Amino acid sequence: MPDLSGKVAIVTGCASGIGAATVRRLAADGAQVLGTDVDADGGEALCKEAAAHFATQDVSDRALWPQIVSTAVERFGRLDILVNNAGIVSAAEDGASIGEVDDATWDRVIAVNLSGTMAGCRAAIPAMANTGGGAIINIASTTALAPLPTDVGYSSSKGAVRVMSKSIATWCAQQGNGIRCNTVIPGATDTGILDSTEAEMPGFKASVASTSPMNRLADPAETAAAIAFLASDECPFMTGAEMLVDGGALSIHPGF
Repeated sequence: MPDLSGKVAIVTGCASGIGAATVRRLAADGAQVLGTDVDADGGEALCKEAAAHFATQDVSDRALWPQIVSTAVERFGRLDILVNNAGIVSAAEDGASIGEVDDATWDRVIAVNLSGTMAGCRAAIPAMANTGGGAIINIASTTALAPLPTDVGYSSSKGAVRVMSKSIATWCAQQGNGIRCNTVIPGATDTGILDSTEAEMPGFKASVASTSPMNRLADPAETAAAIAFLASDECPFMTGAEMLVDGGALSIHPGF
């Protein structure tokens, strides 16, 4: 297991799924963790269980990001790790293909998934640079490489997160500030997002699981393990990279 002792992390979208698993994993590996989420009750319960700290945050509120970073620095004295995990899909009833999507649906998905991630990186970089560097891990999706025709906003936002992470990684390397920025690309993961879709479309989870040659969904803890590795000092020459945690789905279905 990576040793994250002495490191301080912010994890967004911590109340469930990959975010919750990441808080648990980073804390177990020795990091001090500040988890954030719009779901205050769920986030507080998870952070209490994991011996982490919690702050309510809508990541799309870009003006709030400096306060979140300051909270971590004031409480723990530094910031070493940022995991931009919070994300949403378009609600099925909204209609999300290019033939159906409305401005409000598009704007909300882009605000959370893309602009929220950018704002987190922008706020975290100065704090990390002040203490010699750090690791930013942005969570994208296999839709960044194999977009969904049924959700143009989600696919576009995750594709942009992938490319934006490379831009940030290159800039930080050129600045010599010691900050690495990488992307994790999860495949179909057994989270609340799939549960809600399954309720509307019985059999959806089994269909999604079948896209992987492993014929199963990922456990969120499996993605959290990849995040912990990228957050650690075990990979100092990895930046601008993308780590697939998709059960081989893109190997056999490069465009699904």
